[in-house]
Amino acid sequence: MMNGASHGLDETAMKLGLLMESAQAHQRLAEGELERLRAHTQELDTVVRDEIRRTLLEELQMLTAETACATRALQKLRGSSAWRVTCASFAAAVLCALIPIALARWALPSAADIAALRTRREELTQTVAKLEQQGGRIDWRRCGDAKRLCVRVDRKAPTYGEKADYFVIEGY
Repeated sequence: MMNGASHGLDETAMKLGLLMESAQAHQRLAEGELERLRAHTQELDTVVRDEIRRTLLEELQMLTAETACATRALQKLRGSSAWRVTCASFAAAVLCALIPIALARWALPSAADIAALRTRREELTQTVAKLEQQGGRIDWRRCGDAKRLCVRVDRKAPTYGEKADYFVIEGY
């Protein structure tokens, strides 16, 4: 029995040994493939970087050319627009000066109107003074239910008339 068990064990050990050998061979093959894959990845990385650099360089060259073209166009535009801006600024300055002058001439009275108004004021001042002398400062109003005309009198002043029925108006 020992012999049969020993033989079964040897056969199992042999199978295990062969299996381990096969696994190691597969592992070496996988490691080799992984190494080749790393090398290939590095090559791809180099190729991709070179392609990105080349594309970026082309794009930057095109951008530089377009920028130069835009710069020339803006310089031409600046030359022509400078004259227009100067003219527009001058026109705006003239309008800003003329509008207030025109409004002042339209809204304010002329020298002749001012002289006429001064003369009229003097006439009115004289008329007011004359009216004040003739009773313009009289304090009068309507009194009572009948709304009769009444006037404020100076009670300290003497009375006049045969029947003393005339009174001095207050303020005169």
